[in-house]
Amino acid sequence: MNIVEIVFLAFALGIDCLVVSFSQGLIFTHNRLKNSLALALTMGISQGVMPCIGYVAADIISKYVEPFSRWIVFAIFAILGLKFIFEAFNEKDEEGICCFDFKCLLGLGIATSIDALAAGASLNFTGTSLIVPAIIIGLASFFMSMSGFWGGNFFKKFPSKYLEISGGLILIALAVKSLL
Repeated sequence: MNIVEIVFLAFALGIDCLVVSFSQGLIFTHNRLKNSLALALTMGISQGVMPCIGYVAADIISKYVEPFSRWIVFAIFAILGLKFIFEAFNEKDEEGICCFDFKCLLGLGIATSIDALAAGASLNFTGTSLIVPAIIIGLASFFMSMSGFWGGNFFKKFPSKYLEISGGLILIALAVKSLL
Protein backbone atom coordinates (compact mmCIF):
# COMPACT_ATOMS: atom_id res chain seq x y z
CA MET A 1 0.00 0.00 0.00
CA ASN A 2 1.23 3.49 -0.72
CA ILE A 3 1.07 6.44 1.68
CA VAL A 4 -2.20 7.80 0.25
CA GLU A 5 -3.91 4.44 0.72
CA ILE A 6 -2.56 4.19 4.25
CA VAL A 7 -3.93 7.65 5.09
CA PHE A 8 -7.34 6.69 3.67
CA LEU A 9 -7.23 3.48 5.71
CA ALA A 10 -6.31 5.44 8.85
CA PHE A 11 -9.24 7.82 8.41
CA ALA A 12 -11.65 4.97 7.67
CA LEU A 13 -10.52 3.16 10.84
CA GLY A 14 -10.62 6.38 12.88
CA ILE A 15 -14.29 6.98 12.16
CA ASP A 16 -15.32 4.61 14.96
CA CYS A 17 -13.14 6.66 17.33
CA LEU A 18 -14.68 9.90 16.11
CA VAL A 19 -18.25 8.65 16.56
CA VAL A 20 -17.64 7.14 20.00
CA SER A 21 -15.80 10.26 21.15
CA PHE A 22 -18.54 12.46 19.72
CA SER A 23 -21.14 10.61 21.80
CA GLN A 24 -18.97 11.02 24.90
CA GLY A 25 -18.55 14.72 24.17
CA LEU A 26 -22.31 15.12 23.92
CA ILE A 27 -22.94 13.77 27.40
CA PHE A 28 -19.80 14.64 29.36
CA THR A 29 -19.56 18.05 31.05
CA HIS A 30 -16.82 17.81 33.74
CA ASN A 31 -13.02 17.94 33.31
CA ARG A 32 -13.47 18.04 29.55
CA LEU A 33 -9.84 18.72 28.65
CA LYS A 34 -8.46 15.95 30.86
CA ASN A 35 -11.10 13.46 29.78
CA SER A 36 -10.87 14.32 26.08
CA LEU A 37 -7.12 13.69 26.25
CA ALA A 38 -7.60 10.41 28.13
CA LEU A 39 -10.15 9.24 25.57
CA ALA A 40 -8.10 10.36 22.57
CA LEU A 41 -4.90 8.75 23.93
CA THR A 42 -6.75 5.51 24.57
CA MET A 43 -8.21 5.52 21.06
CA GLY A 44 -4.92 6.47 19.40
CA ILE A 45 -2.85 3.91 21.27
CA SER A 46 -5.43 1.15 20.74
CA GLN A 47 -5.71 1.90 17.04
CA GLY A 48 -1.92 2.04 16.71
CA VAL A 49 -1.23 -1.19 18.61
CA MET A 50 -3.95 -3.40 17.14
CA PRO A 51 -2.57 -3.34 13.57
CA CYS A 52 0.76 -4.47 15.04
CA ILE A 53 -0.92 -7.45 16.69
CA GLY A 54 -2.76 -8.30 13.47
CA TYR A 55 0.43 -7.90 11.45
CA VAL A 56 2.40 -10.27 13.68
CA ALA A 57 -0.44 -12.80 13.80
CA ALA A 58 -0.67 -12.72 10.00
CA ASP A 59 3.11 -13.21 9.80
CA ILE A 60 2.77 -16.43 11.78
CA ILE A 61 0.17 -17.88 9.40
CA SER A 62 1.32 -16.18 6.20
CA LYS A 63 3.05 -19.24 4.76
CA TYR A 64 -0.28 -21.07 4.85
CA VAL A 65 -2.37 -18.31 3.30
CA GLU A 66 0.13 -16.65 0.93
CA PRO A 67 -1.49 -18.06 -2.22
CA PHE A 68 -4.82 -16.52 -1.19
CA SER A 69 -3.50 -13.29 0.34
CA ARG A 70 -4.98 -10.92 -2.27
CA TRP A 71 -8.39 -12.46 -1.79
CA ILE A 72 -8.05 -12.38 1.99
CA VAL A 73 -7.17 -8.67 1.87
CA PHE A 74 -10.13 -8.09 -0.45
CA ALA A 75 -12.47 -10.01 1.85
CA ILE A 76 -11.28 -8.25 5.02
CA PHE A 77 -11.62 -4.74 3.59
CA ALA A 78 -14.89 -5.53 1.81
CA ILE A 79 -16.44 -7.05 4.93
CA LEU A 80 -15.27 -4.15 7.12
CA GLY A 81 -16.59 -1.65 4.56
CA LEU A 82 -19.98 -3.36 4.35
CA LYS A 83 -20.07 -3.58 8.17
CA PHE A 84 -19.52 0.19 8.43
CA ILE A 85 -22.29 0.87 5.90
CA PHE A 86 -24.67 -1.63 7.53
CA GLU A 87 -24.07 -0.13 10.98
CA ALA A 88 -24.78 3.35 9.61
CA PHE A 89 -28.38 2.30 9.04
CA ASN A 90 -28.87 0.55 12.39
CA GLU A 91 -30.48 2.50 15.18
CA LYS A 92 -28.08 3.46 17.92
CA ASP A 93 -28.66 4.31 21.54
CA GLU A 94 -28.60 8.09 21.41
CA GLU A 95 -28.08 8.47 25.15
CA GLY A 96 -24.69 6.78 25.20
CA ILE A 97 -22.77 5.75 28.27
CA CYS A 98 -20.49 8.22 29.97
CA CYS A 99 -17.28 6.28 30.24
CA PHE A 100 -14.01 7.63 31.64
CA ASP A 101 -12.64 5.15 34.17
CA PHE A 102 -9.66 3.02 33.10
CA LYS A 103 -11.62 -0.19 32.58
CA CYS A 104 -14.26 1.51 30.48
CA LEU A 105 -11.71 3.44 28.41
CA LEU A 106 -9.78 0.23 27.76
CA GLY A 107 -13.00 -1.47 26.67
CA LEU A 108 -13.82 1.38 24.29
CA GLY A 109 -10.28 1.33 22.91
CA ILE A 110 -10.40 -2.39 22.21
CA ALA A 111 -13.94 -2.31 20.81
CA THR A 112 -13.16 0.48 18.37
CA SER A 113 -9.88 -1.06 17.23
CA ILE A 114 -10.92 -4.60 16.34
CA ASP A 115 -11.16 -3.46 12.72
CA ALA A 116 -7.56 -2.21 12.98
CA LEU A 117 -6.49 -5.71 13.98
CA ALA A 118 -7.82 -7.06 10.69
CA ALA A 119 -6.27 -4.12 8.83
CA GLY A 120 -2.89 -5.04 10.32
CA ALA A 121 -3.19 -8.53 8.88
CA SER A 122 -4.04 -6.97 5.52
CA LEU A 123 -0.96 -4.76 5.71
CA ASN A 124 1.16 -7.86 6.17
CA PHE A 125 -0.49 -9.69 3.28
CA THR A 126 0.13 -6.73 0.95
CA GLY A 127 3.80 -6.60 1.92
CA THR A 128 3.46 -3.15 3.48
CA SER A 129 5.88 -2.29 6.28
CA LEU A 130 4.28 -1.89 9.69
CA ILE A 131 5.73 1.09 11.54
CA VAL A 132 4.59 4.01 9.38
CA PRO A 133 0.99 2.73 8.95
CA ALA A 134 0.67 1.98 12.69
CA ILE A 135 1.84 5.51 13.55
CA ILE A 136 -0.44 7.12 10.96
CA ILE A 137 -3.44 5.05 12.12
CA GLY A 138 -2.74 5.90 15.78
CA LEU A 139 -2.30 9.62 15.12
CA ALA A 140 -5.37 9.84 12.88
CA SER A 141 -7.43 8.07 15.55
CA PHE A 142 -6.09 10.38 18.27
CA PHE A 143 -6.95 13.54 16.33
CA MET A 144 -10.30 12.20 15.13
CA SER A 145 -11.17 11.25 18.70
CA MET A 146 -10.25 14.72 19.97
CA SER A 147 -12.26 16.42 17.24
CA GLY A 148 -15.18 14.08 17.84
CA PHE A 149 -15.21 14.77 21.57
CA TRP A 150 -15.08 18.54 21.13
CA GLY A 151 -17.55 18.40 18.26
CA GLY A 152 -19.93 16.59 20.59
CA ASN A 153 -19.60 19.47 23.04
CA PHE A 154 -20.78 21.94 20.42
CA PHE A 155 -23.42 20.03 18.47
CA LYS A 156 -26.50 18.21 19.66
CA LYS A 157 -27.02 16.17 16.51
CA PHE A 158 -24.43 15.13 13.98
CA PRO A 159 -25.12 12.84 11.03
CA SER A 160 -22.64 10.11 12.01
CA LYS A 161 -24.43 7.92 9.48
CA TYR A 162 -22.67 9.75 6.65
CA LEU A 163 -19.27 9.35 8.28
CA GLU A 164 -19.80 5.62 8.69
CA ILE A 165 -20.96 5.26 5.08
CA SER A 166 -17.91 7.22 3.87
CA GLY A 167 -15.58 5.00 5.91
CA GLY A 168 -17.27 1.92 4.51
CA LEU A 169 -16.91 3.15 0.93
CA ILE A 170 -13.21 3.89 1.50
CA LEU A 171 -12.65 0.36 2.81
CA ILE A 172 -14.54 -1.16 -0.13
CA ALA A 173 -12.42 0.92 -2.54
CA LEU A 174 -9.27 -0.40 -0.84
CA ALA A 175 -10.69 -3.93 -1.18
CA VAL A 176 -11.21 -3.52 -4.91
CA LYS A 177 -7.77 -1.94 -5.31
CA SER A 178 -6.16 -4.95 -3.60
CA LEU A 179 -7.28 -7.13 -6.50
CA LEU A 180 -5.84 -4.86 -9.19
